[in-house]
Amino acid sequence: MKNSGGEITMRRLVIVLCAIALLAPLATLSASAQSADQGQGSNQGTASDSKRFTRVVVSGDSTVQARPDTAIITVSVVTQNKNALNAQQENATKSDAVVRALKVAAGPGAEVKTSGYSLQPQRVYRENQPPTITGYEARNTVTVTLSDLTKVGAIIDTTTQAGANDISGISFTLKNDRPARDQALVQATQEAMGKAQVIATALGGRIVRIIEVQEEGLVRPIPIYDKMEARAMAAAQTPIEVGTLDVTARVQLVAEVEAK
Repeated sequence: MKNSGGEITMRRLVIVLCAIALLAPLATLSASAQSADQGQGSNQGTASDSKRFTRVVVSGDSTVQARPDTAIITVSVVTQNKNALNAQQENATKSDAVVRALKVAAGPGAEVKTSGYSLQPQRVYRENQPPTITGYEARNTVTVTLSDLTKVGAIIDTTTQAGANDISGISFTLKNDRPARDQALVQATQEAMGKAQVIATALGGRIVRIIEVQEEGLVRPIPIYDKMEARAMAAAQTPIEVGTLDVTARVQLVAEVEAK
């Protein structure tokens, strides 16, 4: 029995030694892999630390000029009379003649509509006395919108001859301003990108990505106004010069720049 127990102990010792011999290479490989990973991570950290990233905020502006394609003319017939009914009736007769003349002069494609009407008393104010009504003023305002800008001068002359005695003004605008607005936005964005690129180059780096782009402001075409006073019909047609409209856009851009 003693010999048997000794043999069992020896066998166990042999098995343990074999297991240790098998596991030793695996531990060596694991330690080597861990050391390699640490070395690689250290190299990556060094490479990352050598680069600097910063955000650049720039803006771009652009103004696009466009030719107007629509004219809006506002004319009024103003009549005065001591009697309110007489002022109103006289105004109605003259306004009817002006509207007829407008429709003929503007052509079938134009829009002619009444945009305002008023009948107001004319008062005289004296110190320490209540105001006194001395008469009445009737005003009928008509607006014509047309796309043929060559007819503007003729329309003014025709309406003046027909009885209009107050031309509030002429405005020129764009019926569709989308193409001009898009062009202004494109140019403003390109200018902002150009500024960001200049800054990145000055820092010795490059633009990594665009983080954000915002449209800061877009100014739609502001109509061109021309104030005119009614006058007697002249031999020559009233000269009207159509200018250009300005469409302005502004863009703010945020870029991430990699610098050395």
